[in-house]
Amino acid sequence: MRLMRWLLPVAALFIAALTLTAPAADQPAKNKRLLLVTDSGGFVHDSVGVAEDVLKEIGPRNGFDVTCYRYTRDPKDPGFAKYAENFRAKTGVTVGPENCGRVNKETLKNFDEVLFFTTGNPLTKEELADLQEWVKAGGAFAGTHCATDTLYNSTYGSLVGGYFDLHPWHQKIKVKVEDPKHAAAGGFMDGAEVTDEIYQFKEPYSRDKLHIILSVDNSSIDTEKKDVHRKDKDFAISWCLEYGKGRSFYTSLGHRKEVWKDERFQKHLIGGLKWAVKDAPGDATPSAGKSGQ
Repeated sequence: MRLMRWLLPVAALFIAALTLTAPAADQPAKNKRLLLVTDSGGFVHDSVGVAEDVLKEIGPRNGFDVTCYRYTRDPKDPGFAKYAENFRAKTGVTVGPENCGRVNKETLKNFDEVLFFTTGNPLTKEELADLQEWVKAGGAFAGTHCATDTLYNSTYGSLVGGYFDLHPWHQKIKVKVEDPKHAAAGGFMDGAEVTDEIYQFKEPYSRDKLHIILSVDNSSIDTEKKDVHRKDKDFAISWCLEYGKGRSFYTSLGHRKEVWKDERFQKHLIGGLKWAVKDAPGDATPSAGKSGQ
């Protein structure tokens, strides 16, 4: 009896401790950690500051805590001051040491997804290899607009899915939704109109490798303009692909500030970001044999 009287309070304390430490069944999932990179070694888009503001606003309520790197090279480089001045003049956003960060094997440990809104060469050859290995191991990569105008003549093309090949149109176009079941198709109905700078793409862009989500309805554009290079008249807007154990998502929209403020684009982008971290549904089977038109 004495033993029982001693064991009962001990058992009660043990159960109470488990109750305090066990997570509640309805406890919300922890937000994913998203790194937005806007290093602009080439053309500086005036919308990158708006992009940062929008993602910091809508990210947390959609499952993403957002960190921003405006410069991913060495701030001690002689050209940093000129870069910072040009960036501020174009965007209204300053660049200081607190806005700088390298993308490499060590820093990638702190994130679940990386989103590029970049131009030029934001990574060294070694850093690009780190990023690709991180994605292949299960990480998530995404790009918007000029992410395809980045890191030419490297293996980056296989990660982002294609390279920019001029923008023959900056106008109102109609969107063709090729996969309405994909999470990134959210926001745009088939035939929806949007005004933005519209890209065409070159290798390694191929429907044999990419799952096309949105494309341009060619009835809304002049496909015979001088700067149009694609003879197949295949003008994708958004796609995705599996990359090793990880995923990659891209949308060419996002040149204009107005687009970043458009709730349709926000829903489209968030859907793609969530798909890339495997928090939203969507097929990644290549769209081979489908012209989109």
